[in-house]
Amino acid sequence: MTTDSPRWFKSSYSDNGGDCIEVAATGTGAVPVRDSKDPNGPALTFSANGWSSFVAAVKGGEFPA
Repeated sequence: MTTDSPRWFKSSYSDNGGDCIEVAATGTGAVPVRDSKDPNGPALTFSANGWSSFVAAVKGGEFPA
């Protein structure tokens, strides 16, 4: 897999009326994240460790709903 053709996917929990993000698997250790409503728009890129920490914090309830 190359960085110029990432495989984007949504969470299985994303059926909430369109407020979704997509995350890509790049195989490079970078984790790009984009707004699913604007797939041609910008993406933020995180390190794999940074993304893992964020996901763990969300799962742990560290962010209010």
